[in-house]
Amino acid sequence: MDINYMLKVQDAKAVDIQKALQAAGIKVTSITELHKEKGQEAAPQGNA
Repeated sequence: MDINYMLKVQDAKAVDIQKALQAAGIKVTSITELHKEKGQEAAPQGNA
């Protein structure tokens, strides 16, 4: 049975996610990146 999930992760690469899931005994058939959000470190800094 194939099941689709959507994950939201920080500081991870697709290969790292795949390895972690496989280590848990989960067979990964594909990983697709859908969207990248800018992190807080990339947000413009205001003058205080």
